[in-house]
Amino acid sequence: MAYRITDTCVACGTCAGECPVGAISEGDIYSIDPEKCIDCGTCASVCPTGAIEEA
Repeated sequence: MAYRITDTCVACGTCAGECPVGAISEGDIYSIDPEKCIDCGTCASVCPTGAIEEA
């Protein structure tokens, strides 16, 4: 199951820099492509606001 970024995202970019497969895209808030996400949880572990959760 892929992860998703909630509306508590502050667009700091920390997660995008840590994603090993480049599944995270920049925007007003960041988003995770569920087709690319390998469900490793790295993004959730580095998110300073806890905005990333399992979908």
